[in-house]
Amino acid sequence: MTEIVVYTILLIVLTPPLGAYMYRVYTRERIGRAEGLLYRMLAVDPKAEQSWRRYASSCLWFSVISMVLIYLLMRFQQHLPLNPNHLSAVNPYVSFNTAASFTTNTNWQAYGGETTMSYLTQMLALTFQNFVSAAVGMAVLIALIRGLIRSKRDELGNFWVDLVRSTIYILLPMAILVAIVLMTQGVIQTLGANSVVHGIQGFKQTLARGPVASQIAIKQLGTNGGGFFNVNSAHPFEGGTPLGNFVEDFAILWIAAGLTYTFGRMVGSLRQGWTIFAVMWVLMVAGLVLTVPGERHATPAMQAAGIPASTANMEGKEVRYGPDASSLWAVTTTDASNGSVNSMHDSYQSLGMVGPMFNMAIGEVVFGGVGSGLYGMIFFVIIAVFIGGLMVGRTPEYLGKKIGSRAVKYSAIAVLVPFVVVLLFTAIAVVMSSTVAAAPNAPGPHGFSEIFYAFISMGNNNGSAFAGLTASGPYYAITGGIAMLVSRFVPLLCALALGGTLGRDGTVPFTPGTLRTDTPLFGTLLGFVIVIIGALTFLPGLALGPIVEHLMHGGLS
Repeated sequence: MTEIVVYTILLIVLTPPLGAYMYRVYTRERIGRAEGLLYRMLAVDPKAEQSWRRYASSCLWFSVISMVLIYLLMRFQQHLPLNPNHLSAVNPYVSFNTAASFTTNTNWQAYGGETTMSYLTQMLALTFQNFVSAAVGMAVLIALIRGLIRSKRDELGNFWVDLVRSTIYILLPMAILVAIVLMTQGVIQTLGANSVVHGIQGFKQTLARGPVASQIAIKQLGTNGGGFFNVNSAHPFEGGTPLGNFVEDFAILWIAAGLTYTFGRMVGSLRQGWTIFAVMWVLMVAGLVLTVPGERHATPAMQAAGIPASTANMEGKEVRYGPDASSLWAVTTTDASNGSVNSMHDSYQSLGMVGPMFNMAIGEVVFGGVGSGLYGMIFFVIIAVFIGGLMVGRTPEYLGKKIGSRAVKYSAIAVLVPFVVVLLFTAIAVVMSSTVAAAPNAPGPHGFSEIFYAFISMGNNNGSAFAGLTASGPYYAITGGIAMLVSRFVPLLCALALGGTLGRDGTVPFTPGTLRTDTPLFGTLLGFVIVIIGALTFLPGLALGPIVEHLMHGGLS
């Protein structure tokens, strides 16, 4: 419990310094030597701003080219260098799914990394994309903020400038620092081939190795998730010591939290940023309250076998970390669009999984992905402002901008389209699981939870898995790839369109009748809007899965 308290307090304390630094990065006038060189290589004029349509076009073309290159690298990796373990080409379905996954900052993995991907693929396709897909989300957020603070202007900045600055001034230096710390904690970093060792009983064992620390650092900081090894950060070469585990876990939310402070600085009101931070923080703590206590007690199966109820549920958990550190990671990785794990969620108490599943289902706006989480939260803010405006009987306003029907429509589309994708593909998989989709390994409500969790994860750009489901077949690979692409780029385009719409509008003066959006009252309204929309959409699914499984065990789990 001490680790959880330290984590939550540290998140509050370290948000302002990082947020202030990122504010200076995005608002600086001077062009640094390193970024200037990159602009010349890209043939980009850094002082030329783009309308939201041109900004979106640059973003989409960059993402399309990235996805094609990732796919080709995986399909031809057997002919390329840095493949000391002589791994063959990746299955075309898995290649499509993985290319969509890493391009969309999801990092869902329907494969075992150490047995599927060459070192070149891990570094050039996956680790590189961990940087730039995260930077895309941060760039789009900054563009949206510019639309909120500008008046009578159609330009939202320059995509290439925002992409480069996010990468070289924020993600790269932080990743280098975290990677160095992780290497001191036993996370490996090598280009050597797998090592064969002889155990004390005489048998041989192959130890997978590779450039791990560099990938793990950015997978956490960029809320990418995934992992070099199949068991992710539960692997001793990837998770390291308890201190290394804490550093990795904290890195998941640090940048996403810091961006709320950056938002406050850019809009000229720190209270606005802290209000959003407070809503996110409270929802995160609520998730911890749902998950942590249950993992301190034995499962129904353990109790039926005569194990005392007070025994911690260590099934699927690393003894190095224990139930509290594992539960903390489960909540933070689903608060963000991260998806990395240090324990197996399939083994958690059924009711305890309601919190993480709900966190993902609502679009991962409880801090969420770097950039994408905050602009996802702004969609909910617009909806909350609209509802609040209806209640006070005047045109809704936010940050001096009138919120018209177009802004509300963009927000509603961004929130609801991923929901529809998740529910649609889950329904098809359940109805046709025996013929189209691979059936889950568990029967009844737990099997439904495995399918539902998979599409919630892919359809909200998380990437974690419930396990127990073979997701590498055609159905899950193709529909999952579609779900990831839709859930990434529909909200992204809506964010840019919203920024363009609000940027063209003029500002209106603050009056005594204006609904204030920087108060605990509005924060409470915002929290209720998020929870109610999420509950109305996903409570039936949760009731058919983890909740009914809990009731079937007599409420013991």
